[in-house]
Amino acid sequence: MRRKGPRLLTPEEASLWKKVTRRTTSLHPDRPEPTSTTNSRPEPERNVSAKPVRSPIQEFRIGEKGGSGSPSYDLAPSVSQYLQSRPLRMDKRTHDRLKRGKIVPEARIDLHGMTAAEALPELNRFILKANAAGLRLVLVITGKGRNSTGDGLAPAREGVLKRQVPRWLVSPPLSQLVLDISEAHPRHGGSGAYYVYLRRRT
Repeated sequence: MRRKGPRLLTPEEASLWKKVTRRTTSLHPDRPEPTSTTNSRPEPERNVSAKPVRSPIQEFRIGEKGGSGSPSYDLAPSVSQYLQSRPLRMDKRTHDRLKRGKIVPEARIDLHGMTAAEALPELNRFILKANAAGLRLVLVITGKGRNSTGDGLAPAREGVLKRQVPRWLVSPPLSQLVLDISEAHPRHGGSGAYYVYLRRRT
């Protein structure tokens, strides 16, 4: 059986023992007198947790502006910005005439009102047929979309077809037939339609 160590004096017992030893005479005066803390039990340390310091609440008066200006929105570039950032592949003179609405498209397709699932196969058939006929400039009408005007509370979002059609045109299989894309002149539909300039048939 394991023996327990000697019990240490509590601070109260050590204080009482000190008072007793003052009134007694030592039998061995040559020995050094033990300190009162030799057998005393150390007082437990108090773990005082510091309270978190709270920052003072700033005073707000009615009529003052809250925040620092209007919120900023991190949006993807619009279709117009995307098309303008692409390198020009068609002849610059032809492109300038196209932007001024001086060239009349040779054929057109109206996808306005269709869903994306309906519009994609129709667009594929139209572009393939136009290329087979040797046409160079066609017009694809998408519409601007129901949410193109915005409501003032959130940034406006362009219609599904307006956003998707340029991506379809620069992706296989149509990318092999399409040379360039740009928004149409207002007389041909403006931002709700696209000029699609096809490659020459080989």
